[in-house]
Amino acid sequence: MQETNQSSVAEFILLGFSFSPRTTPLFFSAFLTTYLLIILGNGLIIILISLDSHLHTPMYFFIVTLSMLDLGYTTTTMPQMLAHLASQKKTISFASCVAQMYIFLVLGITESWLFAIMSVDRYVAICHPLRYKVIMSPQLCRVMVFFCGLWGVISALVYTVFAMRLPYCGPNKINHFFCEVPAVLKLACADTSVNDQVDFVLGFSVILVPLSLILVIYINIFIAILRIRSAQGRLKAFSTCASHITVVTMFCVPAMVMYMKPGSEASPEEDKKLALFYNVISAFLNPIIYSLWNKDVKRAFLKVIGWGRAPE
Repeated sequence: MQETNQSSVAEFILLGFSFSPRTTPLFFSAFLTTYLLIILGNGLIIILISLDSHLHTPMYFFIVTLSMLDLGYTTTTMPQMLAHLASQKKTISFASCVAQMYIFLVLGITESWLFAIMSVDRYVAICHPLRYKVIMSPQLCRVMVFFCGLWGVISALVYTVFAMRLPYCGPNKINHFFCEVPAVLKLACADTSVNDQVDFVLGFSVILVPLSLILVIYINIFIAILRIRSAQGRLKAFSTCASHITVVTMFCVPAMVMYMKPGSEASPEEDKKLALFYNVISAFLNPIIYSLWNKDVKRAFLKVIGWGRAPE
C-alpha cells in the first residue's frame, strides 16, 4: 500500500474523537440527535418561508439559502462521523476524502460570503428603507448568491488541488472526524510551507475580506441607528441585526482561527473542537436564533400548524 516518494495511500483512517467505550454510545446518541434537529430546524425554516408569501423578501431568501447550506454542510461530515462511532471501521477512500474536502470547502466558503451579502441586505433595509425593494430586487439577490457559490467553487478547487497534489505515502491516520485540509496536510510526505502560504492568502479572500466587509457595513448601520430619535425605533433596528451578528460570530471566528494559522501551530484536539463548532453547532443554532428572535417566522409557524391567523 505504500511506496517511497509516491502518492500511494489508497485510503485514510479517520481517528475522530477519543471517547471511551462506555461514553461512545452516549456521544453517538447526542450527535445523532443534534444532526436530526439540524435537519428538522433548517428544513422547517425552508418550508415555512416557502409557504408564507409574507416571507418572500430578500432577507428571508438569504436565510433559506443559509439553511440549505447548513444542511449540505453538516450532511457532508456528520453521517460519516456517526457511522464511524457506531462501528470499528473508520476508513475513507482517497477519492472520497478528496470529494468530502472539496464539497465541505465549497459550502463553507459560500456561506462565509453569504454572511457578507446578508449584511449588505441589512444595511439597505435600515439605511435606505424606502428604496429597499427597488435596490434588493430578486434578480440582484440571485446574482449575489450565484457570486457566493461561484467564489466557493473556485476557492475550494484551489484549496483542494494544492492539498492533494502533495504525495501521501504513509502514515494514513487523520486525527480528525472528517477530511479537513489542515488535518490532511499533516500526513503529506513533503514540505507544506507553500500550502500554508496559499491557505493564508486564500484565508483573506474567503474569511477576512467578508468579515471586514461585514464590520464596515455594521459600523455604518450602528451610526444610522444612533441617529434614530426614538428608543423603540433604535431597538427595532438593532434587533433585525442581532441574529445575523450572532451567527456570523459563531461561524467565521472559529473558521478564521482554523484556516489562517500555520500548520505547525495546529493542535489536533483543538482543531476538532473548532470544526465541531462551525460545522455542527452553528448549523444547529442558526434556525433557533432566527426563529426565537423573529416574530415573522414564529407567526408563520403558528399559522401553518393552525394556531395563528393570517396577518391582516
